Formats: sequence, C-alpha cells, structure tokens
Amino acid sequence: MKKYWVEGVFVVVGIALITWIFIQKQNPKPQEIAEEPEIIAEPVLKFGLPVDSFYIEAGTIKRNQYLSDILLKQGVSYQTIDEIARKSKPIFDVRRIKQDNNYYFFCTPDSNRVTQYFIYEIDPIEYVVYQLGDSLNIYKGEKPITSEIKTATGTISSSLWNTMKANNINPVLAIELSEIYAWTIDFFGIQKGDKFRLIYEESFVDSVSVGISAIYACQFQHANTDFFAFQFEQDSINSFFNEKGESLKKAFLKAPLKFSRISSGFSNARYHPVLKITRPHHGIDYAAPTGTPVMSIGDGVVTRKGYQAGGGGNYIYIKHNSVYTTCYMHLHNFAKGMAPGVRVSQGQLIGYVGKTGLATGPHLDFRVFKNGSPINPLRVEAPPVEPVSEANQTAYNHLKDSMTMRLQTIPFGDEQMAAQAKMQASLPKVETAVKPAN
Repeated sequence: MKKYWVEGVFVVVGIALITWIFIQKQNPKPQEIAEEPEIIAEPVLKFGLPVDSFYIEAGTIKRNQYLSDILLKQGVSYQTIDEIARKSKPIFDVRRIKQDNNYYFFCTPDSNRVTQYFIYEIDPIEYVVYQLGDSLNIYKGEKPITSEIKTATGTISSSLWNTMKANNINPVLAIELSEIYAWTIDFFGIQKGDKFRLIYEESFVDSVSVGISAIYACQFQHANTDFFAFQFEQDSINSFFNEKGESLKKAFLKAPLKFSRISSGFSNARYHPVLKITRPHHGIDYAAPTGTPVMSIGDGVVTRKGYQAGGGGNYIYIKHNSVYTTCYMHLHNFAKGMAPGVRVSQGQLIGYVGKTGLATGPHLDFRVFKNGSPINPLRVEAPPVEPVSEANQTAYNHLKDSMTMRLQTIPFGDEQMAAQAKMQASLPKVETAVKPAN
C-alpha cells in the first residue's frame, strides 16, 4: 500500500511539473528592455565659450572709435582699460583695432549683465579674448576653418571678374587665375567668348568664404587655344605645369600690375596728350587707379631710381640680366627699400601707380629694353623655368590624367546653358485650354 502511495505522489508531482513548463512556454516572461542612455547635446560654442551660459552683445568698430570708448560704455573702469592696453601689447596692440571689425561682450545671463569677456575679431579667422574679472587673462584664438572642393566654369562676356560674379563664383578666383597664367596669357587681352573650367578648394569660416585654398586643375581657352594648368609638387614646392609637364612660370611676368587696361601702346609716332606733338612712345601705358601696386616682372637689380620733372615723373629701372632691362614711370611713390643696387624678385612690389611727370591721368608707363634698345613689351618672349623632372614624370602623368578626366565632367563655358536649353526644348508642350468669351 505504501509503495502505491509513493508512486502516486511521483505521478502527481510529474504531472504538475509538466503542466507548469507548458504554461511557461505559452506565457513567456517578458524580457526587460534596457533603457537607452540619455544623450546630452553638445554645447554651442562661440569663440570657445558656451553661448547658452551668457548674454551676448555684439557691436562694430565705428570710425575714430577707440577701445576706451567701447569699454567705458560697458561699465569697465579706467583702471581696467589701462591694464588691458598694457598687458595686451605682446598679444595684440589695441591701437590697431580697425573700423568695421566686429566685437562681442559676453555677460552674465542675469539682470545685472556683468561683462565677463570682451572679444575683438582681428580678421575673419583670428580673434583676441579679454577675460575680465579678479585677474585679467588675454589670449588669441582662431575660428575653425572648413574646406570644400568646388568646380567652376564660365564664358567671358566682358571681363573675367564680371564673368565670375555673373556665374556666382568667388571673384577672387579671377586674381588667382591671372597669377597662375601670368606667364602664358595676357589677361589684358582676353576676348569675348574665351572660356574656362577648373577644380579648386575654398575655405569657409562660419559659412562665409575666407579665400581660395588651392587650385588643382584648370583649362582656359583663349583665342581658340587651350591652356591647361595642373598643380604638382616638385622639390617640396607646389607649382603649375601644362599638359606636357612644362612649367607655366616664365622668366618674366606678362604685365607688371593686375587688372587694368592699356590706354596707349608701343609706337614710333604717337601724339602726346600733354605736349600736343607727335613723338615716339616706346612703352605700354596701363591705366589704373592711383595707388595700384606695381611689381617687377622678373628677378633683377635696381639700377636707377629718381624723378624726371619734364617727362616720366617718379621712375625706376631694373636690370634683369645681360639682355633685358625694364623701366616703370609716372609712379605715385616707391615701395619701401627701393634704391640702386637693391635686388628684387619676380612679382615683388616696387611702387604704386600715379600721374607724376607729364601725365593727364594715373597710369603706368612700362618699358622694356633688349640689349639697350626699346622693344614692344607685349612681344617679349621669355624661356620657361624647369619642367617636371624625369624622375617625377610618372607621378605627374597620373595626376594630370586623373585631373583631366575630372575637368571633362564639368560643362565647359556656356555648354551647361546650351544643354539646359536643349532639354527645355525637348520637353512636350502643354496646351492650355482657352476659355471662350461670354
């Protein structure tokens, strides 16, 4: 009897266990859901300071406004202003604050608006911070710079500068291109219908452009001839070479100044606008505003510098080699350090456009002498500098081919407009039902 009782208990327990397992399978225990960690937003910084911790006042330096004028209105004492001026000198001389530059006050967010920091923007990138309080702390900072690889294309209608602006392209590129092609294209003679396309890098601070960082490749079509430029590093120096690996830099610049017009050409018989007589004019007159920088077209030595009352006004002569000498006349004044015997380099500032001497308006009278005789500056042919070396030829060809393929993907000049017009013309016309008159 005992035996059957024990077996019965085991049977009952077994049935109960099986039943419990079945119920658990039918109603599984809900899994615990792990809570996601709380994401804390990064603070918004301006000049390295969290903006939500301050009340910020912004201002702009006005004409004839000094630092003391600005700080006194903010409740900063004369004693603190004097301390700022003295301690700031090794970092930034406060006498150099410029009109139209921005400044900011970072104040406590309460109703007292106590100034904690004064920040002055030296330029779009650099700024100086004055931390006010029990002890004055002064330091410089720089805004983060972002770069973007961009492309540009256009067709010349009036000038390169105007074409850039018309195509919403940074017009500074016009200056960059004029420097790259200074030895191969006369930018005073570019023609309507000339076109270009290029790949470049532009830098931004606070979404505002602060300049062109680099130009990697360009195709400029002038007078139906293609001029290519590829940036390549050789001997640790970045320079520009054409599709054959030849340097775009020549012994001389095409012109001694940027973006002006030729008001008078080279002639053996020109009617002088002041003397009212016909006489030779063995130079090129470049009309430009007074103060326009004038540069040496090549390396050389200053041989003469002076003033000619009855003709050339302020003038300077530069001997480049045993063959060529150049002369720059009617200068408003000379660059610092110019004197006979001083060596100058290609592109170095030597003076400024003026109208000294016999001149009806500001211009540069530029002359070139070959073996002592005047020649037309526009017809000077100069040898190129070193091409891509044989050791670098493989690397250069790889870069050139890659950049050429990328250039070919950019619509050339007005091709983009033509493609858009063609696409527009191919679209089916939608007829509009005309409602009959009552």
